[in-house]
Amino acid sequence: MSQPVVVITGSSRGIGRAGAELLAARGYRVVVSSRGAESCEPVAEQIRAAGGEACAIPCHIGHETQLGGLIDGAVAAFGRLDAVVMNAASNPVYGPSDQVDQQAFDVIMRNNVFSAMRLAHLARPHLKAAGGGSVVLVSSIAGLFGNRMIGVYGMSKAAENQLVRNLALELGGDGIRVNAVAPGLVKTDFARALLEDERMVRYFESTTPLRRLAEPEDIARVITFLCGPDSGWLSGQVITADGGLSVTGGF
Repeated sequence: MSQPVVVITGSSRGIGRAGAELLAARGYRVVVSSRGAESCEPVAEQIRAAGGEACAIPCHIGHETQLGGLIDGAVAAFGRLDAVVMNAASNPVYGPSDQVDQQAFDVIMRNNVFSAMRLAHLARPHLKAAGGGSVVLVSSIAGLFGNRMIGVYGMSKAAENQLVRNLALELGGDGIRVNAVAPGLVKTDFARALLEDERMVRYFESTTPLRRLAEPEDIARVITFLCGPDSGWLSGQVITADGGLSVTGGF
């Protein structure tokens, strides 16, 4: 059997990049994807330099036509598709929901929810042809609790969690598993607004049972588990990876 192939959106940095590097180290052929080739190619090159196989296919998840190009390009490059990791997301507003206008709301919902749904359906025939496969969404604990500063982003992640359940039912007959990981606060550029809030960082560090913030590699390990055969009997699940924060009652 040839090496499995995985597409990872938003994999030029942060959680996505950590996932791409770890999956490559575990024997996957990786399609690195983000908005621009200039940010994707260095990641793919680093994977190749380390002995893995990777290619870069730029894709703006907010542009539906590019989603099809991403999937078709992956299959053209490697001949098959075994897993899709939907890590790319948008959150243009850090503040209460009365600061979110219609345009920002539409961007958040389109990029975080519709693109994931559409990408899963585009990948479906290729995953089925490979004997089934895995779809992994990167959600957030923001989808589990109310939040004064990233509430609409949290709404989109709550919708993603429901999307996981729906897709698990719709795609399961083709042997395709659909799951998500919901991280807590992770040290990434995407979380910069939160990380620059010293009060918020101190709060997370003091209230998280493990007494630290997550590194991208912490979430990459869960993604790798969900992509591979060790999670072969899991579908429709959202795994909370937050250092235990959610058992304290929220944030």
